[in-house]
Amino acid sequence: MSRAAPPSRSDYKIFYPITTRWSDNDIYGHVNNVMYYSYFDTAANRYLIEEGGLDISDGSIVGFVVNSGCEYHAPITYPESIEAGVRVDKLGNSSVQYGIAIFKAGEQEAAAHGHFVHVFVERAQNRSVPIPQNLRVALERLRE
Repeated sequence: MSRAAPPSRSDYKIFYPITTRWSDNDIYGHVNNVMYYSYFDTAANRYLIEEGGLDISDGSIVGFVVNSGCEYHAPITYPESIEAGVRVDKLGNSSVQYGIAIFKAGEQEAAAHGHFVHVFVERAQNRSVPIPQNLRVALERLRE
């Protein structure tokens, strides 16, 4: 567990509920560390789909994860209701770095927090491209 103070809910712009699953737990009886990255991916992509119009099935532009990291502050277990808080820490020409935190439902301090970086690429060419305007507008709303 991290010794740094965990971030609070007020540090994030939007929240998504996530239900832990039986398979999220590890042999130690708490959610395994790799699951947090799945939660990060779920929250970031849900925002892009719902608020930015990202078409993950047929769109010509997709976001590839190129970097991520996580600090853990308190264990989460199944069955627990959790929420992912999302913000944008950096917005570049073709990439975005999200700040994402996982909160137990009703808790003010994050159980874990980290970053998640998407680079936007043209699907057919597999090359980075500028962030499309509809996504950029949505991402701007989450900037600190």
